[in-house]
Amino acid sequence: METTDAKVTPKDTGSDGKDELMNDSSKRIPNRQKIAYGFGDFGNGFMFDLGQAYLTKFWIDGVGIGAGVVGGIFAFTKIFDAFMDPIAGSVVDNRKKIGKRGKFRPVMMVSAVILGFLTVLTFMMPDGLSMTQKIIYAYAAYMIWGLVYSFTNDPYGSLASVMSRNVQDRSFMATTRQIGSVGAQFIAGVAFIPLTVLIGGSDQRLGYFWAAAIFAAFGVAMFGICYLGTKENVHVHRNQNAQKEGFKDYFKVIFKNGPLGALILMTIFTISAMNTNNQMMVFYAEYNLGNIGLQPIINAIMMGCSILGVFMIPTLTKHFGQKRTAMVSFIVGAVANLLNFVLPDHIVTFIILVTIGYTALAIPNGITWAMVSNAIDYGEWRSGIRKEGITYAAFNFSRKIAQSIAALVSAGILALTGYVANAHQSAGALQGIKAAMTLYPGICLVMAAVIIGFLYKLDDHRFKEIADDLDHGRWEGGKIGK
Repeated sequence: METTDAKVTPKDTGSDGKDELMNDSSKRIPNRQKIAYGFGDFGNGFMFDLGQAYLTKFWIDGVGIGAGVVGGIFAFTKIFDAFMDPIAGSVVDNRKKIGKRGKFRPVMMVSAVILGFLTVLTFMMPDGLSMTQKIIYAYAAYMIWGLVYSFTNDPYGSLASVMSRNVQDRSFMATTRQIGSVGAQFIAGVAFIPLTVLIGGSDQRLGYFWAAAIFAAFGVAMFGICYLGTKENVHVHRNQNAQKEGFKDYFKVIFKNGPLGALILMTIFTISAMNTNNQMMVFYAEYNLGNIGLQPIINAIMMGCSILGVFMIPTLTKHFGQKRTAMVSFIVGAVANLLNFVLPDHIVTFIILVTIGYTALAIPNGITWAMVSNAIDYGEWRSGIRKEGITYAAFNFSRKIAQSIAALVSAGILALTGYVANAHQSAGALQGIKAAMTLYPGICLVMAAVIIGFLYKLDDHRFKEIADDLDHGRWEGGKIGK
Protein backbone atom coordinates (compact mmCIF):
# COMPACT_ATOMS: atom_id res chain seq x y z
CA MET A 1 0.00 0.00 0.00
CA GLU A 2 1.24 3.47 -0.85
CA THR A 3 2.08 5.91 1.89
CA THR A 4 1.86 9.68 1.79
CA ASP A 5 4.68 11.84 0.41
CA ALA A 6 7.98 11.30 2.20
CA LYS A 7 8.66 14.00 4.78
CA VAL A 8 11.53 16.34 4.03
CA THR A 9 11.78 18.04 7.44
CA PRO A 10 14.38 16.44 9.71
CA LYS A 11 13.43 15.41 13.19
CA ASP A 12 15.38 14.45 16.32
CA THR A 13 14.80 11.03 17.81
CA GLY A 14 17.56 11.33 20.36
CA SER A 15 18.80 14.14 22.61
CA ASP A 16 22.44 13.59 21.70
CA GLY A 17 21.74 14.00 17.99
CA LYS A 18 23.19 10.66 17.05
CA ASP A 19 19.84 9.29 15.99
CA GLU A 20 18.74 12.37 14.04
CA LEU A 21 16.59 11.11 11.19
CA MET A 22 16.85 13.29 8.10
CA ASN A 23 15.03 10.81 5.85
CA ASP A 24 13.41 7.42 6.16
CA SER A 25 14.38 5.13 3.27
CA SER A 26 11.84 2.56 4.37
CA LYS A 27 8.99 4.88 3.38
CA ARG A 28 7.64 4.87 -0.16
CA ILE A 29 6.56 7.80 -2.30
CA PRO A 30 3.24 7.69 -4.20
CA ASN A 31 3.09 5.74 -7.46
CA ARG A 32 1.79 8.83 -9.25
CA GLN A 33 5.17 10.53 -8.72
CA LYS A 34 7.13 7.53 -9.92
CA ILE A 35 4.95 7.23 -13.03
CA ALA A 36 5.21 10.97 -13.74
CA TYR A 37 9.00 10.64 -13.56
CA GLY A 38 8.95 8.13 -16.42
CA PHE A 39 7.20 10.64 -18.66
CA GLY A 40 10.43 12.65 -18.66
CA ASP A 41 12.31 9.97 -20.59
CA PHE A 42 9.23 9.46 -22.76
CA GLY A 43 9.56 13.10 -23.81
CA ASN A 44 13.32 12.81 -23.96
CA GLY A 45 13.04 9.89 -26.37
CA PHE A 46 10.77 11.79 -28.73
CA MET A 47 13.63 14.21 -29.35
CA PHE A 48 16.80 12.28 -28.57
CA ASP A 49 15.97 9.02 -30.33
CA LEU A 50 15.08 10.78 -33.57
CA GLY A 51 18.65 11.98 -33.89
CA GLN A 52 20.14 8.63 -32.96
CA ALA A 53 17.96 6.63 -35.34
CA TYR A 54 17.27 8.92 -38.30
CA LEU A 55 19.74 11.81 -38.61
CA THR A 56 22.27 9.49 -40.23
CA LYS A 57 19.81 8.58 -42.99
CA PHE A 58 18.46 12.13 -43.29
CA TRP A 59 21.89 13.63 -43.79
CA ILE A 60 23.10 10.87 -46.14
CA ASP A 61 20.03 10.16 -48.28
CA GLY A 62 17.97 13.33 -47.78
CA VAL A 63 20.68 15.98 -47.81
CA GLY A 64 23.39 14.17 -49.77
CA ILE A 65 26.26 14.38 -47.28
CA GLY A 66 28.70 11.48 -47.61
CA ALA A 67 28.52 8.60 -45.13
CA GLY A 68 32.08 9.14 -43.91
CA VAL A 69 31.46 12.84 -43.31
CA VAL A 70 28.26 12.06 -41.39
CA GLY A 71 30.21 9.67 -39.19
CA GLY A 72 32.65 12.48 -38.48
CA ILE A 73 29.81 14.87 -37.61
CA PHE A 74 28.36 12.47 -35.08
CA ALA A 75 31.73 11.52 -33.62
CA PHE A 76 32.93 15.09 -33.15
CA THR A 77 29.66 16.53 -31.85
CA LYS A 78 29.16 13.70 -29.36
CA ILE A 79 32.66 14.19 -27.99
CA PHE A 80 31.94 17.92 -27.77
CA ASP A 81 28.67 17.14 -25.98
CA ALA A 82 30.48 14.83 -23.57
CA PHE A 83 32.71 17.68 -22.42
CA MET A 84 29.69 19.96 -22.07
CA ASP A 85 28.15 17.60 -19.51
CA PRO A 86 30.49 18.54 -16.65
CA ILE A 87 29.73 22.20 -17.37
CA ALA A 88 26.00 21.53 -17.20
CA GLY A 89 26.41 19.40 -14.07
CA SER A 90 28.51 22.07 -12.36
CA VAL A 91 26.00 24.81 -13.20
CA VAL A 92 23.18 22.74 -11.70
CA ASP A 93 25.15 21.76 -8.59
CA ASN A 94 26.27 25.36 -8.03
CA ARG A 95 22.70 26.69 -7.85
CA LYS A 96 22.31 28.44 -4.50
CA LYS A 97 18.84 29.99 -4.65
CA ILE A 98 16.61 26.92 -4.65
CA GLY A 99 12.90 27.68 -4.51
CA LYS A 100 9.90 25.57 -3.61
CA ARG A 101 9.97 23.88 -7.03
CA GLY A 102 13.31 22.30 -6.20
CA LYS A 103 16.83 22.29 -7.55
CA PHE A 104 16.41 20.22 -10.71
CA ARG A 105 12.86 20.49 -12.04
CA PRO A 106 12.92 24.15 -13.22
CA VAL A 107 16.21 23.75 -15.11
CA MET A 108 14.93 20.55 -16.72
CA MET A 109 11.67 22.10 -17.94
CA VAL A 110 13.10 25.32 -19.40
CA SER A 111 15.83 23.38 -21.20
CA ALA A 112 13.28 20.86 -22.57
CA VAL A 113 11.32 23.64 -24.28
CA ILE A 114 14.47 24.98 -25.95
CA LEU A 115 15.49 21.43 -26.90
CA GLY A 116 12.18 20.95 -28.73
CA PHE A 117 12.89 23.88 -31.05
CA LEU A 118 16.46 22.73 -31.65
CA THR A 119 15.29 19.19 -32.50
CA VAL A 120 13.33 20.60 -35.42
CA LEU A 121 16.32 22.65 -36.60
CA THR A 122 18.52 19.55 -36.79
CA PHE A 123 16.05 17.97 -39.22
CA MET A 124 16.05 20.84 -41.66
CA MET A 125 18.53 22.10 -44.23
CA PRO A 126 18.16 25.61 -45.69
CA ASP A 127 17.90 25.81 -49.48
CA GLY A 128 20.74 27.06 -51.63
CA LEU A 129 23.63 25.90 -49.48
CA SER A 130 26.81 24.45 -50.91
CA MET A 131 27.95 21.08 -49.64
CA THR A 132 30.50 22.74 -47.34
CA GLN A 133 27.79 25.01 -45.93
CA LYS A 134 25.48 22.03 -45.39
CA ILE A 135 28.18 20.27 -43.41
CA ILE A 136 28.85 23.39 -41.31
CA TYR A 137 25.11 23.74 -40.62
CA ALA A 138 24.87 20.09 -39.58
CA TYR A 139 27.82 20.45 -37.22
CA ALA A 140 26.55 23.70 -35.66
CA ALA A 141 22.92 22.59 -35.26
CA TYR A 142 23.80 19.29 -33.61
CA MET A 143 26.47 20.77 -31.33
CA ILE A 144 24.04 23.38 -29.99
CA TRP A 145 21.37 20.68 -29.65
CA GLY A 146 23.77 18.55 -27.62
CA LEU A 147 24.64 21.41 -25.26
CA VAL A 148 20.97 22.07 -24.45
CA TYR A 149 20.35 18.32 -24.14
CA SER A 150 22.93 18.24 -21.34
CA PHE A 151 21.02 20.95 -19.46
CA THR A 152 17.84 18.91 -19.93
CA ASN A 153 19.06 15.41 -19.17
CA ASP A 154 21.51 16.09 -16.31
CA PRO A 155 18.87 17.61 -13.99
CA TYR A 156 16.32 15.02 -15.10
CA GLY A 157 18.65 12.15 -14.25
CA SER A 158 19.64 13.76 -10.94
CA LEU A 159 15.99 14.26 -9.99
CA ALA A 160 15.42 10.57 -9.22
CA SER A 161 18.07 10.59 -6.49
CA VAL A 162 16.18 13.25 -4.52
CA MET A 163 12.69 11.87 -5.09
CA SER A 164 13.32 8.78 -2.97
CA ARG A 165 16.15 6.76 -1.46
CA ASN A 166 14.02 3.64 -1.13
CA VAL A 167 15.46 0.75 -3.19
CA GLN A 168 12.07 -0.41 -4.44
CA ASP A 169 11.03 3.15 -5.32
CA ARG A 170 14.20 3.55 -7.36
CA SER A 171 13.62 0.26 -9.16
CA PHE A 172 10.08 1.42 -9.90
CA MET A 173 11.35 4.76 -11.24
CA ALA A 174 14.02 2.98 -13.27
CA THR A 175 11.22 0.89 -14.74
CA THR A 176 8.98 3.83 -15.59
CA ARG A 177 11.95 5.69 -17.05
CA GLN A 178 12.98 2.76 -19.22
CA ILE A 179 9.37 2.17 -20.27
CA GLY A 180 9.24 5.81 -21.29
CA SER A 181 12.50 5.50 -23.21
CA VAL A 182 11.60 2.27 -25.00
CA GLY A 183 8.05 3.53 -25.54
CA ALA A 184 9.40 6.59 -27.33
CA GLN A 185 11.73 4.36 -29.36
CA PHE A 186 8.73 2.20 -30.22
CA ILE A 187 6.65 5.13 -31.47
CA ALA A 188 9.59 6.70 -33.31
CA GLY A 189 10.57 3.36 -34.79
CA VAL A 190 7.05 2.57 -35.99
CA ALA A 191 5.60 5.97 -36.90
CA PHE A 192 8.42 8.33 -37.88
CA ILE A 193 9.30 7.02 -41.36
CA PRO A 194 5.64 6.47 -42.39
CA LEU A 195 4.90 10.01 -41.14
CA THR A 196 7.71 11.50 -43.22
CA VAL A 197 6.34 9.73 -46.31
CA LEU A 198 2.76 10.78 -45.53
CA ILE A 199 3.73 14.44 -45.14
CA GLY A 200 6.51 14.83 -47.68
CA GLY A 201 6.01 12.02 -50.19
CA SER A 202 9.21 11.84 -52.21
CA ASP A 203 10.45 15.11 -50.69
CA GLN A 204 12.43 13.66 -47.79
CA ARG A 205 13.54 17.03 -46.43
CA LEU A 206 9.96 18.29 -46.11
CA GLY A 207 8.76 15.05 -44.54
CA TYR A 208 11.57 14.86 -42.00
CA PHE A 209 11.11 18.50 -40.95
CA TRP A 210 7.40 18.30 -40.16
CA ALA A 211 7.60 14.83 -38.63
CA ALA A 212 10.37 16.08 -36.33
CA ALA A 213 8.22 19.11 -35.39
CA ILE A 214 5.32 16.85 -34.38
CA PHE A 215 7.55 14.56 -32.32
CA ALA A 216 9.31 17.50 -30.62
CA ALA A 217 5.97 19.05 -29.59
CA PHE A 218 4.90 15.77 -27.96
CA GLY A 219 8.32 15.51 -26.29
CA VAL A 220 8.01 18.89 -24.60
CA ALA A 221 4.47 18.02 -23.46
CA MET A 222 5.74 14.81 -21.82
CA PHE A 223 8.41 16.76 -19.93
CA GLY A 224 5.60 19.01 -18.73
CA ILE A 225 3.85 16.01 -17.17
CA CYS A 226 7.11 15.02 -15.45
CA TYR A 227 7.65 18.55 -14.15
CA LEU A 228 4.13 18.89 -12.75
CA GLY A 229 3.89 15.36 -11.32
CA THR A 230 7.16 14.97 -9.40
CA LYS A 231 8.59 16.29 -6.12
CA GLU A 232 12.08 16.49 -4.63
CA ASN A 233 11.27 14.61 -1.41
CA VAL A 234 14.69 13.69 0.00
CA HIS A 235 16.09 16.16 2.51
CA VAL A 236 19.69 16.93 1.51
CA HIS A 237 22.28 19.00 3.34
CA ARG A 238 23.28 21.87 1.04
CA ASN A 239 26.35 23.89 1.98
CA GLN A 240 25.51 27.44 0.94
CA ASN A 241 29.16 28.49 1.39
CA ALA A 242 30.64 25.73 -0.74
CA GLN A 243 33.06 26.77 -3.44
CA LYS A 244 31.97 26.50 -7.04
CA GLU A 245 32.90 23.25 -8.72
CA GLY A 246 35.10 22.87 -11.77
CA PHE A 247 36.76 20.17 -13.82
CA LYS A 248 38.97 19.07 -10.92
CA ASP A 249 35.82 18.21 -8.95
CA TYR A 250 34.49 16.36 -11.98
CA PHE A 251 37.52 14.07 -12.10
CA LYS A 252 37.49 13.60 -8.31
CA VAL A 253 33.92 12.36 -8.58
CA ILE A 254 34.88 9.84 -11.24
CA PHE A 255 38.03 8.44 -9.63
CA LYS A 256 36.76 8.33 -6.02
CA ASN A 257 33.48 6.60 -6.82
CA GLY A 258 34.14 2.97 -7.77
CA PRO A 259 30.52 2.03 -8.58
CA LEU A 260 30.18 5.09 -10.81
CA GLY A 261 33.40 4.18 -12.63
CA ALA A 262 32.08 0.69 -13.34
CA LEU A 263 28.80 2.11 -14.65
CA ILE A 264 30.64 4.56 -16.89
CA LEU A 265 32.75 1.81 -18.43
CA MET A 266 29.77 -0.54 -18.81
CA THR A 267 27.62 2.14 -20.43
CA ILE A 268 30.16 2.83 -23.16
CA PHE A 269 29.44 -0.69 -24.42
CA THR A 270 25.69 -0.92 -23.76
CA ILE A 271 24.66 2.43 -25.23
CA SER A 272 26.91 2.11 -28.28
CA ALA A 273 25.32 -1.33 -28.87
CA MET A 274 21.77 0.01 -28.59
CA ASN A 275 22.41 3.10 -30.73
CA THR A 276 24.17 1.10 -33.44
CA ASN A 277 21.18 -1.26 -33.51
CA ASN A 278 18.76 1.66 -33.88
CA GLN A 279 20.80 3.44 -36.52
CA MET A 280 21.38 0.37 -38.67
CA MET A 281 17.83 -1.05 -38.57
CA VAL A 282 16.55 1.15 -41.39
CA PHE A 283 19.54 0.19 -43.56
CA TYR A 284 19.24 -3.51 -42.73
CA ALA A 285 15.52 -3.58 -43.56
CA GLU A 286 15.93 -1.69 -46.83
CA TYR A 287 18.97 -3.51 -48.20
CA ASN A 288 19.56 -6.84 -46.43
CA LEU A 289 15.87 -7.74 -46.19
CA GLY A 290 14.96 -5.84 -49.35
CA ASN A 291 12.02 -3.83 -48.02
CA ILE A 292 12.24 -0.60 -45.99
CA GLY A 293 8.57 -1.11 -45.12
CA LEU A 294 9.68 -3.90 -42.78
CA GLN A 295 11.51 -1.41 -40.57
CA PRO A 296 8.47 -0.15 -38.62
CA ILE A 297 7.09 -3.70 -38.35
CA ILE A 298 10.34 -5.10 -36.94
CA ASN A 299 10.69 -2.13 -34.58
CA ALA A 300 7.12 -2.61 -33.38
CA ILE A 301 7.78 -6.25 -32.47
CA MET A 302 11.27 -5.65 -31.05
CA MET A 303 10.46 -2.58 -28.99
CA GLY A 304 7.01 -3.80 -27.99
CA CYS A 305 8.55 -6.91 -26.43
CA SER A 306 11.21 -4.72 -24.82
CA ILE A 307 8.51 -2.72 -23.07
CA LEU A 308 7.04 -5.94 -21.70
CA GLY A 309 10.49 -6.99 -20.53
CA VAL A 310 11.09 -3.69 -18.76
CA PHE A 311 7.87 -4.19 -16.77
CA MET A 312 9.63 -7.18 -15.19
CA ILE A 313 12.44 -5.07 -13.69
CA PRO A 314 10.90 -4.59 -10.19
CA THR A 315 10.14 -8.32 -9.88
CA LEU A 316 13.51 -9.44 -11.21
CA THR A 317 15.52 -7.06 -9.03
CA LYS A 318 13.46 -7.92 -5.95
CA HIS A 319 14.22 -11.64 -6.31
CA PHE A 320 17.71 -11.62 -7.88
CA GLY A 321 19.12 -8.15 -7.21
CA GLN A 322 20.17 -5.46 -9.64
CA LYS A 323 23.62 -6.82 -10.43
CA ARG A 324 22.68 -10.45 -11.11
CA THR A 325 19.68 -9.47 -13.24
CA ALA A 326 21.86 -7.20 -15.36
CA MET A 327 24.58 -9.82 -15.85
CA VAL A 328 22.22 -12.57 -16.98
CA SER A 329 20.44 -10.18 -19.34
CA PHE A 330 23.72 -9.14 -20.95
CA ILE A 331 24.70 -12.77 -21.56
CA VAL A 332 21.32 -13.62 -23.12
CA GLY A 333 21.51 -10.53 -25.36
CA ALA A 334 25.05 -11.33 -26.45
CA VAL A 335 24.15 -14.88 -27.48
CA ALA A 336 21.10 -13.70 -29.46
CA ASN A 337 23.08 -11.06 -31.37
CA LEU A 338 25.99 -13.34 -32.19
CA LEU A 339 23.60 -16.03 -33.47
CA ASN A 340 21.97 -13.41 -35.69
CA PHE A 341 25.34 -12.65 -37.22
CA VAL A 342 26.34 -16.23 -38.05
CA LEU A 343 22.92 -17.32 -39.36
CA PRO A 344 21.88 -16.43 -42.94
CA ASP A 345 19.63 -13.41 -43.46
CA HIS A 346 16.06 -14.55 -42.90
CA ILE A 347 13.24 -12.34 -41.73
CA VAL A 348 11.76 -14.76 -39.17
CA THR A 349 14.98 -15.79 -37.41
CA PHE A 350 16.23 -12.20 -37.56
CA ILE A 351 13.10 -10.82 -35.88
CA ILE A 352 13.14 -13.48 -33.15
CA LEU A 353 16.80 -13.02 -32.29
CA VAL A 354 16.91 -9.22 -32.59
CA THR A 355 13.87 -9.05 -30.31
CA ILE A 356 15.50 -11.27 -27.69
CA GLY A 357 18.73 -9.28 -27.93
CA TYR A 358 17.04 -5.89 -27.67
CA THR A 359 14.80 -6.92 -24.77
CA ALA A 360 17.77 -8.40 -22.92
CA LEU A 361 19.58 -5.08 -23.37
CA ALA A 362 16.60 -2.92 -22.39
CA ILE A 363 16.26 -4.59 -18.98
CA PRO A 364 19.78 -3.77 -17.64
CA ASN A 365 19.67 -0.35 -19.29
CA GLY A 366 16.61 0.30 -17.16
CA ILE A 367 18.29 -1.02 -14.02
CA THR A 368 21.23 1.31 -14.69
CA TRP A 369 19.11 4.34 -13.81
CA ALA A 370 18.60 2.99 -10.29
CA MET A 371 22.29 2.14 -10.07
CA VAL A 372 23.25 5.73 -10.94
CA SER A 373 21.07 7.11 -8.13
CA ASN A 374 22.73 4.61 -5.80
CA ALA A 375 26.15 5.78 -7.00
CA ILE A 376 25.18 9.39 -6.22
CA ASP A 377 24.37 8.33 -2.65
CA TYR A 378 27.59 6.33 -2.46
CA GLY A 379 29.56 9.42 -3.46
CA GLU A 380 27.92 11.45 -0.70
CA TRP A 381 28.62 8.68 1.82
CA ARG A 382 32.30 8.55 0.82
CA SER A 383 32.93 12.32 0.75
CA GLY A 384 30.28 13.88 2.99
CA ILE A 385 29.28 16.19 0.11
CA ARG A 386 26.41 15.52 -2.25
CA LYS A 387 27.00 16.29 -5.93
CA GLU A 388 24.06 15.01 -7.95
CA GLY A 389 24.53 17.10 -11.09
CA ILE A 390 28.22 16.56 -11.62
CA THR A 391 27.97 12.85 -10.72
CA TYR A 392 25.20 12.32 -13.23
CA ALA A 393 27.18 14.40 -15.75
CA ALA A 394 30.11 12.03 -15.33
CA PHE A 395 27.81 9.12 -16.08
CA ASN A 396 26.25 10.97 -19.00
CA PHE A 397 29.75 11.58 -20.37
CA SER A 398 30.01 7.86 -21.03
CA ARG A 399 26.67 7.88 -22.87
CA LYS A 400 27.87 10.65 -25.17
CA ILE A 401 31.12 8.82 -25.87
CA ALA A 402 29.10 5.67 -26.57
CA GLN A 403 26.88 7.59 -28.99
CA SER A 404 29.98 8.89 -30.74
CA ILE A 405 31.35 5.36 -31.02
CA ALA A 406 28.01 4.13 -32.40
CA ALA A 407 28.05 6.85 -35.04
CA LEU A 408 31.61 5.93 -36.04
CA VAL A 409 30.73 2.24 -36.20
CA SER A 410 27.51 2.79 -38.20
CA ALA A 411 28.64 5.43 -40.69
CA GLY A 412 32.23 4.17 -40.69
CA ILE A 413 31.30 0.62 -41.69
CA LEU A 414 28.99 1.97 -44.40
CA ALA A 415 31.85 4.01 -45.83
CA LEU A 416 34.49 1.27 -45.50
CA THR A 417 32.36 -1.44 -47.10
CA GLY A 418 31.34 0.64 -50.12
CA TYR A 419 27.80 1.73 -49.28
CA VAL A 420 26.21 3.89 -52.01
CA ALA A 421 23.18 5.99 -51.06
CA ASN A 422 19.88 5.03 -52.73
CA ALA A 423 21.50 2.30 -54.86
CA HIS A 424 21.86 -1.48 -55.07
CA GLN A 425 24.48 -2.53 -52.50
CA SER A 426 27.46 -4.82 -53.01
CA ALA A 427 27.91 -8.06 -51.06
CA GLY A 428 30.58 -6.35 -48.96
CA ALA A 429 28.28 -3.47 -48.05
CA LEU A 430 25.49 -5.90 -47.08
CA GLN A 431 27.89 -7.85 -44.86
CA GLY A 432 29.06 -4.61 -43.29
CA ILE A 433 25.48 -3.58 -42.47
CA LYS A 434 24.86 -6.99 -40.91
CA ALA A 435 28.05 -6.86 -38.84
CA ALA A 436 27.17 -3.43 -37.44
CA MET A 437 23.61 -4.58 -36.77
CA THR A 438 24.45 -7.83 -34.96
CA LEU A 439 28.14 -8.63 -34.39
CA TYR A 440 29.09 -5.32 -32.80
CA PRO A 441 26.22 -5.35 -30.25
CA GLY A 442 27.00 -8.97 -29.41
CA ILE A 443 30.62 -8.19 -28.57
CA CYS A 444 29.59 -5.11 -26.57
CA LEU A 445 27.21 -7.09 -24.37
CA VAL A 446 29.90 -9.65 -23.57
CA MET A 447 32.12 -6.81 -22.38
CA ALA A 448 29.28 -5.28 -20.35
CA ALA A 449 28.67 -8.59 -18.54
CA VAL A 450 32.35 -8.84 -17.62
CA ILE A 451 32.46 -5.26 -16.31
CA ILE A 452 29.32 -5.45 -14.18
CA GLY A 453 30.36 -8.86 -12.85
CA PHE A 454 33.87 -7.97 -11.74
CA LEU A 455 33.99 -4.19 -11.20
CA TYR A 456 30.60 -3.16 -9.80
CA LYS A 457 30.77 -3.77 -6.04
CA LEU A 458 27.70 -1.90 -4.75
CA ASP A 459 25.18 -4.70 -4.31
CA ASP A 460 21.72 -4.22 -2.81
CA HIS A 461 22.74 -5.23 0.72
CA ARG A 462 25.69 -2.83 0.81
CA PHE A 463 23.56 0.02 -0.51
CA LYS A 464 20.95 -0.44 2.23
CA GLU A 465 23.69 0.01 4.84
CA ILE A 466 24.87 3.19 3.14
CA ALA A 467 21.30 4.50 2.79
CA ASP A 468 20.74 3.99 6.53
CA ASP A 469 23.84 6.06 7.32
CA LEU A 470 22.69 8.86 5.04
CA ASP A 471 19.18 8.78 6.50
CA HIS A 472 20.76 9.54 9.86
CA GLY A 473 23.02 12.28 8.51
CA ARG A 474 26.20 10.20 8.57
CA TRP A 475 28.93 9.73 5.99
CA GLU A 476 32.01 7.52 6.11
CA GLY A 477 33.96 10.09 8.14
CA GLY A 478 31.32 11.26 10.58
CA LYS A 479 28.34 13.65 10.60
CA ILE A 480 27.44 15.33 7.32
CA GLY A 481 27.99 19.11 7.41
CA LYS A 482 30.24 19.04 10.48
